[in-house]
Amino acid sequence: MADEDYNDYDGGDVGYEEEPPEPDIEDEVAEGDEENDDARDFDGLETDTLVDGAEVRTDKPRKTTKYMTKYERARVLGTRALQISMNAPVMVNLEGETDPLEIAMKELRERKIPFTIRRYLPDGSYEDWGVDELIVEDSWRRQVG
Repeated sequence: MADEDYNDYDGGDVGYEEEPPEPDIEDEVAEGDEENDDARDFDGLETDTLVDGAEVRTDKPRKTTKYMTKYERARVLGTRALQISMNAPVMVNLEGETDPLEIAMKELRERKIPFTIRRYLPDGSYEDWGVDELIVEDSWRRQVG
């Protein structure tokens, strides 16, 4: 088949419908959204707006435990070790360590990892915990001794 045969086709009536126009962003926002009525910030903490427009977070009592789970620990260490291996800045003083996982473990021991752990609750809400807020089990000490 020659190239001019492709150019002769005008599309015709193949049965395709014209796509509907994309809605404006303003149309998608619900005016009486129940989730936004209780003045929550994106991280689930209540906020109070001051006169000058600045927001101050007020912590609600948390429902989840203050202990880091072994799954959270594994995810944090793995993610941070990957970042370190990709030349991310190290947050602790190195004393000859070159292994990214060892450096990540040292950062975790010194609570210097700049991560936030989001714990989802059964009702669909969530709680954000900073790594520096959580209590970490010393499993690396239990393995040795």
